[in-house]
Amino acid sequence: KLCEGILNILEKDTKTPCQVACLEALRILSRDKKVLVPVTTKRNMQILMRLAKLDTVEDPLERVSEFPVIVEALKCLCNIIFNSSIAQKLSLELNLAAMLCNLLQECKDRPLVDDIKCFDLRLLFLLSLLHTDIRAQLRQELQGVQVLTQALESSLSVRWTEEYKAAEDRDRPPLSLQETDCAIEALKALFNVTLDSWNVHSKNESHQFRYMAAILRHCLLTTGPTEEKTEELH
Repeated sequence: KLCEGILNILEKDTKTPCQVACLEALRILSRDKKVLVPVTTKRNMQILMRLAKLDTVEDPLERVSEFPVIVEALKCLCNIIFNSSIAQKLSLELNLAAMLCNLLQECKDRPLVDDIKCFDLRLLFLLSLLHTDIRAQLRQELQGVQVLTQALESSLSVRWTEEYKAAEDRDRPPLSLQETDCAIEALKALFNVTLDSWNVHSKNESHQFRYMAAILRHCLLTTGPTEEKTEELH
């Protein structure tokens, strides 16, 4: 009843601080699988997707003031999808992966969006891990390898000297914690999407995998903010 009440409030046009507080409460409650059973419905998923700016045709990142709401809604979706097989099935029906790819591309070259990007990538990782049809959709329909590779490239701030050779700057500072976390989530999602890609057929696929290999080499030469984070990145 509490979750349903929170979602009823979120469905209304409430102010940002109220939305953030409600989403924070829902995120904590959504860790309990038993709590999720009655509230994992198409309507409730759509409420969270709307708050995460996944269903808009306008610029989803136009208002910086809404960023905390987007982040919390993505966190809630991560918990719900991880803990609910019903939510995993609804994600395919609602075309969630395509919307996440669109939002991820909107994050490109934008300031202050690292948290949005990170939880978008985490959600793509979970979907590609838990639902084989979504994994195939990402690979075949949504250009997931390209989208995720570009997200990884952006997180690592790769500079190119040749087509498949990244610049080596041994004096560059370590990645920030947010950059490292984004890169780690992108790597995890890429692993899932390319899991069955042992046989490369087209010239475009060949280019994509050579491009990704160059970025992965660069990643191994990159350090994170701590020794532990560097180890996790590698």
